[in-house]
Amino acid sequence: MWLKQSVIAGSLALLFTSVPTLAQDAAKTTFQAEDIFQLEYANQVSISPNGKYIAYIRNSFDNMEDNTRRSLWLIDTETGQHLPIFDDQFSYGSLAWSNDGTRLAFASNRSDKNQIHVHWIKEQRTAKVTHVSNSPGSISWSNDDSQLAFTMSVNAEPTPFAKSVKKPKKPKGAKWSESPIIVEEAYYQRDGRGVLEPAHTQLFVVPAEGGTARQLTEGPYRHGGPLAWTEDDSHIVFSGNRSEDWAYQVNESDLYSVSLSSKEVAQVTDKPGRESSPQFSPDGKRLAYLHSSNEPVPYHKSQLWIMDWSERSETELQADFDRSFSSPQWTGNDSLAVSYADQGKTVVADVTLNNELTNRVDDVSGVYVSRPYTMGSFSASKTGAIAYTKGSEYRPADVGYQPQGGEAVQFTQLNEDLLGHRELGKVHEIRYESRYDGQEIHGWYITPPNYDESKEYPLLLEIHGGPHLSYGPHFAAEHQRYAAEGYVVLYVNHRGSTSYGKDFAMLLDGNYSSPYDFADHMSGIDLLIDKGIADSDNLFIAGGSAGGIATAYAVGLTNRFNAAAATNPVINWVSKVLTADSSIGQITNQFPGMPWEELEHYWQRSPLSMVGDVETPVLLFTGEKDRRTPISETEQFYQALKLQKVDTAMVRVPDAFHGVTARPSNMIAKIEHALAWFEQYKK
Repeated sequence: MWLKQSVIAGSLALLFTSVPTLAQDAAKTTFQAEDIFQLEYANQVSISPNGKYIAYIRNSFDNMEDNTRRSLWLIDTETGQHLPIFDDQFSYGSLAWSNDGTRLAFASNRSDKNQIHVHWIKEQRTAKVTHVSNSPGSISWSNDDSQLAFTMSVNAEPTPFAKSVKKPKKPKGAKWSESPIIVEEAYYQRDGRGVLEPAHTQLFVVPAEGGTARQLTEGPYRHGGPLAWTEDDSHIVFSGNRSEDWAYQVNESDLYSVSLSSKEVAQVTDKPGRESSPQFSPDGKRLAYLHSSNEPVPYHKSQLWIMDWSERSETELQADFDRSFSSPQWTGNDSLAVSYADQGKTVVADVTLNNELTNRVDDVSGVYVSRPYTMGSFSASKTGAIAYTKGSEYRPADVGYQPQGGEAVQFTQLNEDLLGHRELGKVHEIRYESRYDGQEIHGWYITPPNYDESKEYPLLLEIHGGPHLSYGPHFAAEHQRYAAEGYVVLYVNHRGSTSYGKDFAMLLDGNYSSPYDFADHMSGIDLLIDKGIADSDNLFIAGGSAGGIATAYAVGLTNRFNAAAATNPVINWVSKVLTADSSIGQITNQFPGMPWEELEHYWQRSPLSMVGDVETPVLLFTGEKDRRTPISETEQFYQALKLQKVDTAMVRVPDAFHGVTARPSNMIAKIEHALAWFEQYKK
């Protein structure tokens, strides 16, 4: 399904239509399960400092290996030429351009383990420049392009207890069981990785032409990227928490600088809360960074700050702007490009040091093909040009480009050979008032292909995760599959969703799940019934993660749904926060105290508290290795429903973590199990 020929930039202003003509409709089929394996999307777009090239990661699904292939491609922004740098069995990521635009650094497993490689663009030559034991990340070039900084996890020294345990010598040829694992860290597990070896992320530098990596930081602290070099390349600025209690301080981090010569670490900022994303202006005189408060609440707005590096004086830009900034990148010495989420969309905007904000594009999208999350990325050059993941309701991400002051164009059509021959459900925007308190709720619904306005259709309410995330007008393979099978699919940004400002996000503070967000959803369902779109006798509900919680909670509040499908839900908040990898942060930001101190509050938020009222048939779908919402949560609900003789089925996905749809076959399995479950209960 690779692109057959290059696209000339001058012709790219023509937007690719997503709604087919009637003549084309007759020859098209609907979106099928096996089509998911054929989807592709652009990610990690990275534009060279001079704006001449865009490198990006081209993601595609491998139906033989059942995984995601990540190849490395290059686009010439002047000619539109589109060529692979590497398209093979290896994976690529963490792209970083040299300042002169002649070389591209990236991480790849071309040498078994992930290592940093450098590719010379003109010469088309590549060299491996690190020989490290763990995966490097946050790659950053020095200003003179002679060195590369990066982060890497370094194993901690064994504790006194671990050292003191007697370990008899195993006889030669003996088959003993694996050694017991000692856990002493507060943060000891991570979804996707399981139980962690004690380790801490440290900063390193390596010559850009290869050599020995040199460690700059030490100690049992939290250090992270991105990494910013001072103008003279003598120091690197990074974000971290160097407190002994860093694991408990989930809302705290500061900026630090480390000297390349002495390895001395100095604190740069000390605001209450988190300082992150440091970026120096091209002349090195100013440092941009983001700051969010340390309030113990579930939503934190990231604000944009500028520091005069020599004087250490600071100014906040757009202080009254009620959206959360991300990814600040300088486009000159007096302007930056930033992104923020608004009304379900991701926007890229320019912010000047004169405190002026100008929106540029709002179709950053398409990097989460399963469901319509508000996600995407962009990259800014020193010329002011930006590259970004450009998507829509009907297409996953392609490579978008906008020169400073010019029109945005699209350089790729990664899915036109598939989706151009599929009739997709039509996406409609919707706004209405919640019956709970009149709060405006924003969302979308999809009508099935060949929709007949004279008919009523089965309705599927699908609820997003988070809960402090958002859906938007973005492509969603799951939703299009449901629509292809004849469902109207409703998905909304209930109270607590991001991209609508602080007040809206905080409406769920201490109240998830609750009758309030339930009312937001039911009001949308009733509206579609009143419009004659949805069949009131055929209502279904589904959701994953926080959406799985809301699904399990909803069936305890109402019997209106014919059937439900809850993916990796939380059922009992007491057991969840004491077994999951997100325990400390969730207790801190989401609850009024420890579970043994606020037992009633935890219980009221738990779907298990209402299981005695559940009559709705419930399908449960969870990865067996999930550490964010452990499968023990699913097991509790399954067993409770069985004890009450409520129809239920538990689908356990082997070797799957919380991102249960990461493998394309599991994405398909999630959809098709739900469809089969719902079909049993249609009237």
